[in-house]
Amino acid sequence: MSQREDLLKAAKHCIVEKGYHRTTARDIATAAGSHLASIGYHFGSKDALMNLAAIEAQSEWGDLITDAVQNAQAASSSERLAIALRALLSSMPERRELLVASVQAFAHAAFAEDIRESLAYATAEARRELAGLVLDGAGPKAAGERGEAVGSVVHALVVGLAMQALLDPDSLPPQEEITAALATVGTSTTSEESR
Repeated sequence: MSQREDLLKAAKHCIVEKGYHRTTARDIATAAGSHLASIGYHFGSKDALMNLAAIEAQSEWGDLITDAVQNAQAASSSERLAIALRALLSSMPERRELLVASVQAFAHAAFAEDIRESLAYATAEARRELAGLVLDGAGPKAAGERGEAVGSVVHALVVGLAMQALLDPDSLPPQEEITAALATVGTSTTSEESR
């Protein structure tokens, strides 16, 4: 690994261990086995490094879900959604550090314009990717209002489940119950609209 990669990995570790705001540049340099000045050399500042670490940690969730859905080659949207949820839920226990870093990135966005802009861009990309995966299984091809709405709802579901897992991992229902609940809500909403 290069020194830059070591620093990025150390920053992700420190976010999980100490929290975003309590991590110092010295903490990162020590964890990476690097000199303090190397942070400025490679990233410009500790804040820039921390922002990048938090954003990269968040994007790892998307990669995991995308890989699961594309590898399964499911036929229907509901099957693809079930696969995405299964991948998300099954990965949470062993990837708690990604969950913590992702949540901290969202929390820090209110105070840092650069991370807010990066997360807003990443979220828009995630919604397009999720819509494409769920609607046609081929990535961000879903267009129009339906694709945007589906991507937004699936993204909200992913983020909401991640938050619940952070607070109380044992409270999450199994993926089968979540998809059944979504079907129930969808059926109920459709029935009410037809009245």
